[in-house]
Formats: sequence, structure tokens, C-alpha cells
Amino acid sequence: MEIDIEKLVKRCKAKEELAFEILYKNYYRVLFGIALRYSRTKAEAEDILQDSFIKIFNNIPSFKNKGSFEGWMKRIVQNTAINSYHSNLKYNLHVEISEHTDLNDKQDFNTIFESFDVKDITRFLNFLPDGYRMVINLYYIDGYSHKEIAEVLNISIGTSKSQLFKAKANLKTIIELYLKRNAV
Repeated sequence: MEIDIEKLVKRCKAKEELAFEILYKNYYRVLFGIALRYSRTKAEAEDILQDSFIKIFNNIPSFKNKGSFEGWMKRIVQNTAINSYHSNLKYNLHVEISEHTDLNDKQDFNTIFESFDVKDITRFLNFLPDGYRMVINLYYIDGYSHKEIAEVLNISIGTSKSQLFKAKANLKTIIELYLKRNAV
């Protein structure tokens, strides 16, 4: 059944409980997938998603029907995940990353994952330290520039580049180990 997004948003703005339920049921999976990418565990992703839906419901009156409503919700999930990362930094070991000058990686990142499904990719990303995972998600999946990543994560542009470089190297090792382990 196709839903009329404009009508649904209007009903949500009018605080109709059924409209919120329809919104939740229709977008839960998509938004949960985003939360999972940024999270270490399923429980953490569920917390991020719950906080995100609360923000969506509370801020839906501010949505001006300009641009994609789904994109607006995705941005809320991203920002909630980033805020969660920042608030959890004080509880995690934080390793300062040195800057690298050689960042020319000839292998296209997208080709690394061609033969893997989303579940495998998520599993691979979860082996990365939090900072690496955040940068790789923001850069490759969400299309942020290093300057934007630096601003969002409150790190230098050099650290963003360095973390991306190290994340790719770590991912390569993780994938090689996975392939060796699962060789026929």
C-alpha cells in the first residue's frame, strides 16, 4: 500500500497518534539500518533509533515540506548517532591518530564490498574502532567531505583523512581474514 507522505506529515503535525504509528512502521527498517551502521551493537542502534523517533515526532512541525521528508528523518538519525558517539567518547578509550601524508589508495572502496551483503558489511564495520567506523560511514556512505567530518566530529581534517586511511587498511585485513576463514 502506497502512502501519501504529504498527508501523513500533515496528520503527524496535527498530532494524530495513528499517523505517528504509520510513520514509525513505514520507516523503522530504513532508519534502523542507518542507526546500525553507526553503532557497535544492536542495543545501541535501538537506543539511537528510539531517540531519533522522539526527535522526529517532536520536531515534525518544523519540517517545511521542502526537500525529502525521508532525507530529513535520515539526517536526524545521523545526527543522533553522532551525538551519541560524542557523549560516549568519555567512556571509551580514545586514541589520537597521527596525520598521514600518503592517502592515495588506488583501490576503489566500493569494489571492496561488491561480493558482500549488508549484514556482512555491517559486521565488518563493527570490528573497527568507533572513530574509524564513524569516519568511514560519513565519508563513503553518507557522502560527507573531510572538512564536514572534521566539523561534525570535532577533529582536524588531517585526523579525518588519517582515520579513513587506517579504517580502509583495517577493513582490508578484516575482509582478508574473513575470506581465509570461509574459503571453500
